[in-house]
Amino acid sequence: MPLEIVRNDLTKMRVDVIVNAANSALQMGGGVCGAIFNAAGADELQAACDDIGGCPTGEAVITDGFQLPVKKIIHTVGPIWKGGTANEETLLRNCYKNSLALAVAEGYESIAFPLISSGIYGYPREQAFQVAMSTISEFLCEHDIYVYLVVFDKKAFGISKKLFTSIAEYIDEHYVEEHEAAYPRNRRQLESEILQESEAYPIETPVIKRSLDDVLAQMDESFSKSLLRLIDEKGMTDAAAYRKANIDRRLFSKIRNSVDYTPLKKTVIAFAIALELNLDETIDLLAKAGYTLSRSYKFDVIIEYFIEEEVYNIHEINEVLFSFDQVLLGA
Repeated sequence: MPLEIVRNDLTKMRVDVIVNAANSALQMGGGVCGAIFNAAGADELQAACDDIGGCPTGEAVITDGFQLPVKKIIHTVGPIWKGGTANEETLLRNCYKNSLALAVAEGYESIAFPLISSGIYGYPREQAFQVAMSTISEFLCEHDIYVYLVVFDKKAFGISKKLFTSIAEYIDEHYVEEHEAAYPRNRRQLESEILQESEAYPIETPVIKRSLDDVLAQMDESFSKSLLRLIDEKGMTDAAAYRKANIDRRLFSKIRNSVDYTPLKKTVIAFAIALELNLDETIDLLAKAGYTLSRSYKFDVIIEYFIEEEVYNIHEINEVLFSFDQVLLGA
C-alpha cells in the first residue's frame, strides 16, 4: 500500500494506528507526545504506559487509543541527536521498522507517523525526513499497509537546496507563466484541476522510433490493457508494479478487472514512473486515459524534469511535488 505525506495534526488522523514519539520512561512529555496524551486522555494513557513500564530507544510498544479516533497508539523512542556518532541513524530506522512491524503483526491497515526525533531530540530535520522516507519505502516493498508521514510544514522536508534550485530553474525555463494567474491556489481545487485536465499544450518530446505495426496494434488499447502489457514487457509482477507506483492494491485490482476503467491523471503518471517509461511512452500511456502533459502546469513540468533526468523514485518525486505545493503521485 502507499506512502503519503500530509500536513495535518497527528491527533486528528483517522487511521488504525498513530505513532507517538515517546520518551524511554513512557511519561507524558511535550510536543507531539504531549499533544497525543492530551487528546487521548492523559490519565488513562499514562496508566496504560505505566503498566508497560518503559521502552528502549529504537523499540516500540502499543496501547489503546482511548479518546483518539484511532484503534491503537504505538509508542516508539527515537534517539537523541549527538552529532551522528552515536548510532543515531540505525536507532531511528529501528523506530520506523519496529513500529511498522508491530502494526502489521496486529493486523492493522493504516498508520500515521510524526517525524520522529526531529523536535526536542535535535535530529536534523532533513536527515530525519530522509531516514523516515527510505525506511518506510523499504518496508512497503514487502508489506501492505497504508502509511502517512504527518508534517506541520515544508521546513521538515528533506530535499536538498541543490535539487530544489535545479527544479526551480527548470520550471522557470519551461513553465508557461501566463497561465499561472488562472491556476487555482487552493490545494483541493489544485488537485481537482490537475487530475481532470485533459487537453493542453503538449511537451516537446524526443522522437522514439517505433514500427508502424506497433503503433497500429496499440491504437485501440484501453488504459488497462496498455498498463498490463507494459508490466509484462518490463518483466515486473503486478505487486511490484503497484507498490513501486505507490498505489493501493485494491485500486490496482479495479484497473486490472475493468477494461474500461478511467484512472486519475496522477495514477497514470505513478505507473509511468514505476515502469520507468520515457517521455514518449508516458504521453502514450496518458493518452489512453484521455490526458496529456502540459507546460501550463507546474505539476507536469516537474514530472517532465524527473523523467528527463531518469529519476524514477516516486517518493523522491513526491517530496519535490509537496515542496512545490503540488498533488502527490499514487496513494
